Amino acid sequence: MAEPKETRRPGPGLYDRSAGSGVSAIEAAASIATLVWLLIAGGYFLFGFGASSDSLLFLLTVMVIVLPIALIWVAAITIRSSRVMRSESARLAAAIDAIRQAYVTQAQNGQSTAPHPALLSRLDEIAGTQRNFEATLAMLGGVRQAETAQAQLTSNVAPSEADDEQPTLSLGTSAEDMAAPLATEDFIRALHFPETAEDTEGFSALRRALKDRQTAKLIQAAQDVLTLLSQDGIYMDDLRPDLARPEIWRAFAQGTRGREIAALGGVRDRSSLALAAGRMKQDPIFRDAAHHFLRRFDTNYTIFEQNASDAEISAFAGTRTARAFMLLGRIAGTFD
Repeated sequence: MAEPKETRRPGPGLYDRSAGSGVSAIEAAASIATLVWLLIAGGYFLFGFGASSDSLLFLLTVMVIVLPIALIWVAAITIRSSRVMRSESARLAAAIDAIRQAYVTQAQNGQSTAPHPALLSRLDEIAGTQRNFEATLAMLGGVRQAETAQAQLTSNVAPSEADDEQPTLSLGTSAEDMAAPLATEDFIRALHFPETAEDTEGFSALRRALKDRQTAKLIQAAQDVLTLLSQDGIYMDDLRPDLARPEIWRAFAQGTRGREIAALGGVRDRSSLALAAGRMKQDPIFRDAAHHFLRRFDTNYTIFEQNASDAEISAFAGTRTARAFMLLGRIAGTFD
């Protein structure tokens, strides 16, 4: 088994006393600025105004002396805290890169997938950064289970219509035809999925989108692949793909494939591509889910493009679902 690369463990936290030991250059500069201001302000009020018993003048003197000093130290503390946070973020990113590199090496060498103890310890260190996204996926799973239960209840009530795509009303009009069409804004917002468990706007759009049968199929397919990708530490928020122009997206909707739409495969993260490609070869469940998602994406996007403006297509391209398409499309050879 390939040994994961050595990386420094994340250092002390922002509120660790050891991290704040010693006088930094920022604090020294703040101290000097404080002394200079005290000398200037004190000299001015002592020698400029002379003796005075006016209480208002005394209050003004205190404010002029104290407030700038307070602002100086607030700025100094803010700058120092920002540097500590940037340092912690860089160390965390290094740990994540080392973990991904270890997985890539294992996948390329065809070695056992049993994790190394050091790898497990590093995974524990970064587990906190994934909690919000996992909570969102859990809530999405609850929404999906509710939709499944509702579908099962409908099939039990009307077994004679089990073979139909959609129940039919007495006059031959399907329930889907009677429903109001899904708004474009809700379609785009639902495919991005809620940001956090408290994203009420995102969940509202998702619930409205799940009422549309075709969109619900795409959402469930996207949820499946996003969950499987997250098991390898691949998250769409970490990807920064190169976004293609709307006309290239329109060409894809009109049936163009291959090099002419290669710009759609804008994901350049090598570790994510290698991990997903290895999973595609070794895991039949992941492979089936990925191909099903790509088919659903193709079908739904073709319908969406017909009435979408360029701005709406650009917004669609920034969703988590579109990023998953860019990643899996490159692996499946859609852009070759």
